Amino acid sequence: MARRERFDLCETLVRVGPDAPTLCMPWTTRDLAAHLVVREGRPDLASGIWVPFLKERTEREQARLAAQPWPDLIEAVRSGPPGWHPAQLPAVDNAVNFAEMVVHHEDVLRGDGEPGPRREADAHLEAAVWALLSRMGRLLFRRVPVGVELHAPGRNSLTVRGGDETVHVTGAPLELLLTAYGRRNVAEIEVSGSPEAATQFETASFGL
Repeated sequence: MARRERFDLCETLVRVGPDAPTLCMPWTTRDLAAHLVVREGRPDLASGIWVPFLKERTEREQARLAAQPWPDLIEAVRSGPPGWHPAQLPAVDNAVNFAEMVVHHEDVLRGDGEPGPRREADAHLEAAVWALLSRMGRLLFRRVPVGVELHAPGRNSLTVRGGDETVHVTGAPLELLLTAYGRRNVAEIEVSGSPEAATQFETASFGL
């Protein structure tokens, strides 16, 4: 699934071009593609995404990669991690890259900032996303100060956060995943619960 989503992302990058907006503002699609290449191909620099004192080196390398011809940059994303990388194994690839590819694909598709789906997620993608939420939901919603129960059509409810008060968040699995990764403004979901609990949910921090 990670590999399939990678290929789908690359097709979208080809279609929208190198200067399209993304949800990772101020990054354009060119910057986002370069970020993915740095993340996978330069583990010595990738930590600069999170570690402030390494940030400048990471940004220099990302800018260098972003300056290459657009077809070459897309091919670097499409070819994936180098041969020595553990993510060459499908199980590792799914574990470390599936969420990254799905969320960044949506960052491109919804780059205009408007909410709602831009593609029809098939049953395989929805099942994989729901499984991801089942594994990582407690981590992704850990900073929400109220209980959180997720609901998707045709699936059992999923409690990802306990609390004295609980909000019920309903939407397609992909919309719930975007919410979990801090893209609430573009996710098409319904939040029900007391007004106070709903407000606490809407103003909470999400993601890793």
